[in-house]
Amino acid sequence: MGTGIVTELRKFVAPEFIFGVGARLQAGLYAKNLGATNVLVVSDPGVIAAGWTAEVIQCLHAEGLQAVLFSDVTPNPKDFEVMQGVERYLEADCDAIIAIGGGSPIDCAKGIAVVVANGGHILDYVGVDTVGEPGPPLICIPTTAGTAADVSQFAIIVDTQNRNKIAIITKAIVPDLSLIDPATTTTMDPFLTACTGVDALTHAIEAAVSNAHSPITDLHALKAIELIKENLENVILHPQDILPREGMTLGCLEAGLAFSNASLGAVHAMAHSLGGFFDLPHGECNAILLPHVMEFNFPASDDQFRKIMKALSLDGPKQMTSREAQKLILNEVNRLRQAIGIQEKLSDRGVHRTDIQELVGKALRDPCLVTNPRSAKKRDLEVIYEEAL
Repeated sequence: MGTGIVTELRKFVAPEFIFGVGARLQAGLYAKNLGATNVLVVSDPGVIAAGWTAEVIQCLHAEGLQAVLFSDVTPNPKDFEVMQGVERYLEADCDAIIAIGGGSPIDCAKGIAVVVANGGHILDYVGVDTVGEPGPPLICIPTTAGTAADVSQFAIIVDTQNRNKIAIITKAIVPDLSLIDPATTTTMDPFLTACTGVDALTHAIEAAVSNAHSPITDLHALKAIELIKENLENVILHPQDILPREGMTLGCLEAGLAFSNASLGAVHAMAHSLGGFFDLPHGECNAILLPHVMEFNFPASDDQFRKIMKALSLDGPKQMTSREAQKLILNEVNRLRQAIGIQEKLSDRGVHRTDIQELVGKALRDPCLVTNPRSAKKRDLEVIYEEAL
């Protein structure tokens, strides 16, 4: 019998989910089971072009349900897009929401659900546990293997006036059901596959070292790292092979269950600032920042990083020093990032040294910074941004 004891009472949140090829085809049945009659389908032009949105609408019609399409959603979903979706929902007298797409349609759908149930404007709900009433039934069908917005209690929306990403974190926005179908990820292009894959890896690493991590979240985070290491390069090389797609989709799910309950860290706080200010791909921002933030965090989380090293299948001397372990992990993260085609620095994406003060000010206010394992002050974030240039 083990001698360890759990000393802290913790609560964990996860939605119901169905995993496997064909899961998307259950959309109509489960919407009907949730009492829906007229469903707002939130998607985007790319997912519509891939054919997944029409397929879901067909499933709704097959169950005798009406469908109203809202597709005015851009990457990094904007506050005004959420409010347009609310207007569409109310005008059409909808009673449920299905989001099909990556993190942008799913986060937009979460925002629509919040405002429909609680009124006001989406920016009224910035922060942690600010949402009073749960929204209408929400089903999510992710088409990327990265954000895990379909299983998390996070929604990230751009405040367009202030050019900043805001976080809404509450169990009230955990979807009622996620239909996770690896087949939907086969239509991603290589760059999107790479960006979303590194987003999932970042979720797992940040959850593993978060100051709110636990044995339960570690199980998910470390397994996610294993799966992503095994499959990310393969999905780039063999995009139509369903097995690595399934591995990445499962890795994304594991990472989502981890970070939704352990939260994130400085990578995401700084990436949110970058993405909101420059409208850059979120996964690419994470990929650029991840090694620099990991290097900053090593002194505060050596034991957890050694677990990450094992999850990455890295071997080294039995009596490895902290510096040796750090070098081994960072080399692997950089190798993986370059292998999948993400080689840019922030300066390559139009970021200048003169932007850093603005970026740092926004990052310091991001709730993800609270759970970074090492306290990050203004000058710390300045240095990390400078190194990433």
